[in-house]
Amino acid sequence: MPLISLIIPVYNVEQYLAKCVDSVLAQTCGGFEVILVDDGSTDSSGALCDRYAAAHPQLIRVIHQENAGLGGARNTGIDAARGDYLLFIDSDDFVSPELTVQMMPFAQAGMDMVIFGAVTVDTDGRVLEDSADGYPENTELELSGFPELIFGWPSACIRMYKKTLFTDTGVRFPSRVWYEDIRTTTKLYTHARHVRYLAQNLYFYLNRPGSITKNANVARNREIIDAFEDILDFYRNSGLFDRYCPQLEYLALYHLYTAASVRVLRIDPRAPLLGELRRWMQTHFPDFRKNRYIGRMTGTKRLAFRLVDMKMYRTLRLLFKIKGGQ
Repeated sequence: MPLISLIIPVYNVEQYLAKCVDSVLAQTCGGFEVILVDDGSTDSSGALCDRYAAAHPQLIRVIHQENAGLGGARNTGIDAARGDYLLFIDSDDFVSPELTVQMMPFAQAGMDMVIFGAVTVDTDGRVLEDSADGYPENTELELSGFPELIFGWPSACIRMYKKTLFTDTGVRFPSRVWYEDIRTTTKLYTHARHVRYLAQNLYFYLNRPGSITKNANVARNREIIDAFEDILDFYRNSGLFDRYCPQLEYLALYHLYTAASVRVLRIDPRAPLLGELRRWMQTHFPDFRKNRYIGRMTGTKRLAFRLVDMKMYRTLRLLFKIKGGQ
C-alpha cells in the first residue's frame, strides 16, 4: 500500500494547531505519516508539536527549524517525507476524516495529482465559500488536453501530489514570499500526466484575522507581480508560453488584475499599486479584455473585473461593504 505523507508547517498557531492535528488523527484510513515542521515558532506551538509526537511516535515526526516561511517549511517536509504521495495542510486549517481513505485509491492507481474540493469557514464554523473547481470527474486529465487545469484554485492544500513531481523536476515552493502556491501549482501542472478530480469537500480553510486575505499590508500585495513574472518566465523557458497564453492571460486577469486590485483598494483606494497592476496587465497581455474565458467568472467576479477596469473604485468598495466584506 502506498504511504501518504501529510506535511503540516507550523508557525505561531497554538490556538488552532490542536484542531488541525486532531483532524488528521481522526482519519479512517491508515497508510500515512505526519510531519510537523515547526518553522521557528515563538509561542507554544513547537512544544505542542513535541507532545503530539511523543503521544504518537509511530505516526508523527517533528522537525524544528529556523523560520523559513511557509514555502521553506513545506520544502523541509518534502525532503523529509518517506511517503510516495504528499498532502500539505496549513496548521490553522483542518481536514475531513475521510481525506486519506478517499485519496488512497488514487495513490494505488499511480495518479500524479489528485484535486479535491474545499470550503472556507469562519471561526464559528459557518461556511463562507465553496472552493470546488468543478472539473470533470471519473476521467484522467492532463494540461495538454485540458488546459483549463491552470484555472484551478491555486492552494497547495487541495491536491495530493506524487512525490516525484517535486523530486524529479526540481520544482519547490519559494521561501518567504506571498503567493507561493500559485507560483508552484502552475508549474507542477506541466509535469503531471495523470490528474484526477474528486468533487468532495475534504479540506476546510479557516478564515481568521491575520490571514493573507485580511492583511492590511498594501506593499506585500505587490508580490503577486513577482509571482506572475516567475510563472511567465517558467512557461517561456519551457517553450509553453505561446501554447497556454490564453489560459495564463485569464489567470493573470483573475488573480493579479481583479482579485489583487480588490484587496488593495479595500485597504487604500489611492494606492499607487492599483496603477502598477493595471500597467503590468496592459504590458504583458494588451488584449486581455477580449479573453475568451471571462465568461466563466461568476457574476460578482465579473462585475468586480469591470469595475476595476473602469476605475470605479468607490462603487466597488461600496459593493463589498453591502456584502459585509465577504
